[in-house]
Amino acid sequence: MENLKIKPIIGNQKSILLTVSILTLIILNACTTVKITPLPAVQAAATTQVNPAPNQIPLPTAGTISTPCALPTIIAPTLPAVTPGYTQKDPATGLHVTGKAQIIDLASYRLEITGKINHPLSLSYDDLRCMPKITSTQNLVCPGFFEDVATWAGVPLSYILEKAGVQNGAEMLLLTSADKYSVMIPIKNALASENMLAYEWDGQPLPILHGFPVRAIFPGMAGGKWVKWLVAIDIY
Repeated sequence: MENLKIKPIIGNQKSILLTVSILTLIILNACTTVKITPLPAVQAAATTQVNPAPNQIPLPTAGTISTPCALPTIIAPTLPAVTPGYTQKDPATGLHVTGKAQIIDLASYRLEITGKINHPLSLSYDDLRCMPKITSTQNLVCPGFFEDVATWAGVPLSYILEKAGVQNGAEMLLLTSADKYSVMIPIKNALASENMLAYEWDGQPLPILHGFPVRAIFPGMAGGKWVKWLVAIDIY
């Protein structure tokens, strides 16, 4: 069999190569020109202030000297075997007695803060204990009856009102006891730095006769304003 001779076809080769190149470019172009609708630009997340739930308050940073957030367990006080009469002295504390002692379940206790505020609050006993704490020795005076001196500790009232966000135009606080006793305090007076909601007397939980779990302390005001067994503060 004769060897077949294949003649180079230079011109045709160039044509073929050119054709292949054009086809390749078309194919590649077809793969890269798919129209993609751009997604909307993602904006940087804005810092959003999340208001706490009504029954929670953000606690101060752990380790703050004045903030006892590692809470020791307490044993709720009990009534003495004998309750002294009105304005008589309690022999266990040396304090005089006023009002009828209220037995309050500590587990279910809540201090309700309502009214002309931006953030209504419902505070447990431990919520209060995990807030900044002040301690001071003050005179409790019931004019014409007695004068007691004691050391109290608790939350500055101004701190709680700040957390609640008192609205413009609010003028008065109505403090109410578990026995329905209530008093009115002007806000401008309530904001004084020494005013507090006390949960301790002489370094221990308030005795029941003297307001456990929480009472108001208003130095410079008559003892009748120092509401015991405090359960509600309404802002007007």
